[in-house]
Amino acid sequence: MTTRLNPYLTFDGDARAAMEFYASVLGGDLNVMAFSDMGGMGMPEDKQHLVMHSDLTVNDGVLLMASDAFDSTAISNGTVSLSGDDGDTLRAWFAGLAEGGTVNVPLEVAPWGDPYGQLTDKFGILWMFNIGGDAPAA
Repeated sequence: MTTRLNPYLTFDGDARAAMEFYASVLGGDLNVMAFSDMGGMGMPEDKQHLVMHSDLTVNDGVLLMASDAFDSTAISNGTVSLSGDDGDTLRAWFAGLAEGGTVNVPLEVAPWGDPYGQLTDKFGILWMFNIGGDAPAA
């Protein structure tokens, strides 16, 4: 039996664009359902194009989900943390997610000995990266 913790992000009308961007950087299989795909679900006609649910399955350990908020007061995203010992993949994801965003902490060796970095992507989501194990230094 497997248990997973999956980040679920909420956007104010741009969940589809955000998830398409994440798919372009992380790869994987993206599924997007609009409210209109589910019969509207009581949403006003002008909001039925918004994302009711989306999921991006990158691999067995990385699943990212998102939707658009019913109203902007429902948005309360935290931080997405990616870690592991696949330094090449994590460095590529860091660089890709930084495009159009802001690098808050460059991906460099931290005091605990692992390469670590933080960025805020172009959709305002904060990402933390830690490359541990036998990964070569940044």
